[in-house]
Amino acid sequence: MTRRTPLNEAHRALGARMVDFAGWDMPVQYSSVIAEHEAVRNGVGLFDVSHMGEVEFAGPGALETVNGLISNDLARIADGQAVYAGLLNEQGGFVDDVVAYRFSPERILICVNASNREKDFAWMKAHARGVAPVDRGDEYAQIAVQGPKAAGLVQRLTKTDTSKIGTYRFAEGEVAGVRCIISRTGYTGEDGFELYCAPDGAVALWTALLDAGQQDGVKPCGLGCRDSLRTEMKYALYGNDIDDSHTALEAGLGWIVKLDKAAFIGKDALVAQKAAGVKRKLVGFELTGAGIPRHGYPILKDGARVGEVTSGTMGPSVKKPIGIGYVPAELASEGSTFDVEIRGRAVPAVVVKTPFLKKP
Repeated sequence: MTRRTPLNEAHRALGARMVDFAGWDMPVQYSSVIAEHEAVRNGVGLFDVSHMGEVEFAGPGALETVNGLISNDLARIADGQAVYAGLLNEQGGFVDDVVAYRFSPERILICVNASNREKDFAWMKAHARGVAPVDRGDEYAQIAVQGPKAAGLVQRLTKTDTSKIGTYRFAEGEVAGVRCIISRTGYTGEDGFELYCAPDGAVALWTALLDAGQQDGVKPCGLGCRDSLRTEMKYALYGNDIDDSHTALEAGLGWIVKLDKAAFIGKDALVAQKAAGVKRKLVGFELTGAGIPRHGYPILKDGARVGEVTSGTMGPSVKKPIGIGYVPAELASEGSTFDVEIRGRAVPAVVVKTPFLKKP
């Protein structure tokens, strides 16, 4: 049965086109993907991301327990900070990519992908050595407020000084009278916040943000532009760019893997892979011929299949056909060329430096 977020009726009232996403009835767009994309790049956009999951570890030893599960290191950050990390399998591949919030050494909250909620919780429950995880997914709604005008909009609705919440930091306070975790995180490449609140406060918060944001040209945004925004930044999407068969090092996410910390699941495999050399890598590329790369298209070199496109789009901001894909290491350096097979045609492409969108 398709699940609905607390904002489902609000989306329908705004005329959203709804689709099934990972078992959830979610808005893919309200007006157009490009208009919503540009609203986030130039003003402010709102996303309902209440379908994401939350898992809490609470009690003495919570930090140590979570540090044994994730690739990044919670011991290196202070209370009130968050880290992007991988839940890795024994081979160094991704069970999921997550954000872990450190409230204290005895309280850690992990935000997981919607498509992996049940799988991740079962995996954490099976592998946690110490504190047991608690599934809090039904206790939170989540609204992402993203764009260069996001900070001003949120600040008008809260007494919390958001200027003191730096990137990947968070605070607790009220926004529009709704108790929230105010987290300066996001998935678009723009400044902004992800607001976690109780489900019964979600509609009031969403409505207040839309009303107060009129002067900023705020737009409700769907999954369509969320994908084009993150692709322009080469942010990985689980199920496309990362999965259990590709390691964190192959995905270019070595920066979220702390091999010098105590043991965590997948560490031994990554140490061995790093020593042996990474044989395939996830790269960003631009097409130099006509076409748009899409997930699953073959990557060819001299007519032979050597890889696969994992994500691709016509970037609304960069105004180029861009893609992400795995290729042999010898083709991964900037300037390397290959072809992408699009409906039987070999379209030339070149590896470029990422992110595709260069911020001033």
